[in-house]
Amino acid sequence: MRSATQVTAEVLRAGTRLRVVGRAGVGVDNINVEAATQAGIVVVNAPTGNVVAAAEHTVAMLMALARNIPQADAHVRAGLWKRDKFMGVEVRGKFLGTVGLGRVAQEVARRAQGLGMNVLAYDPYVTAEYANQRGVELVDLDTLVARADFLTLHVPLTPQTRHLISRERLAIMQPTARLINVARGGIVDEQALVEAVEAGKLAGAALDVYEQEPPDADSPLRRCSNIILSPHLGGSTVEAQEKVAEDVALQVLDVLNDRPARYAVNAPIIPPRDLELLVPYIDLAERMGAL
Repeated sequence: MRSATQVTAEVLRAGTRLRVVGRAGVGVDNINVEAATQAGIVVVNAPTGNVVAAAEHTVAMLMALARNIPQADAHVRAGLWKRDKFMGVEVRGKFLGTVGLGRVAQEVARRAQGLGMNVLAYDPYVTAEYANQRGVELVDLDTLVARADFLTLHVPLTPQTRHLISRERLAIMQPTARLINVARGGIVDEQALVEAVEAGKLAGAALDVYEQEPPDADSPLRRCSNIILSPHLGGSTVEAQEKVAEDVALQVLDVLNDRPARYAVNAPIIPPRDLELLVPYIDLAERMGAL
């Protein structure tokens, strides 16, 4: 399944022969992983297949924000030519702050560095040495939010990250700063974001994901011209769709053939190079347990 399908506890209970749930993508917040685990159902995802696509879309949103590209396009199509309305900013020398330093964030950081940006990151699961090796300065979240000229989010949606970018954190951002979310809806307090942009406390935002998808017709996000919107396109490239489909299909085959899945969300992850060595021992352990 993809991001639109909700695999609830009820769905899992209905699958009397169900052994594996395959998510063709990264986020599994639309799957009741706890219920699947209790039922002995393996949940697998494809965390690497759309990494480049998501990173490139993030950078595209960043540049669109910096140069007001969607607004300028609509302006010209309307038969207008008031160039002074669309004064942009250069990204060279600016600070890009990334919340999370996982696979997508690292790809974004590499591209931002290529554009001459300085990269800051907040990630409680990595060390300063790990970040330094990638040319990234590791800081705490509030410092990151306060210093970033462009703030981009690359964390999953969990109870801990819901509204991580809250009204209070938006208030400490620079009024010239811009926010980008190509990760998961719900990480940002959308109402607070709209209020901050409309009040001039934030220069703009670009969202690819939303708390409710699609947003309601009367959503305040739609009325704010300084917020760029796209319909969850982060992983929507021909190459990414091919790769995640292949990754998930291979893992479903692995599970159905009693082999460990490469990217199991609710089971130990075993590096591919170790699988050949470990599979006979796993088989032996299962036989001993059954006995």
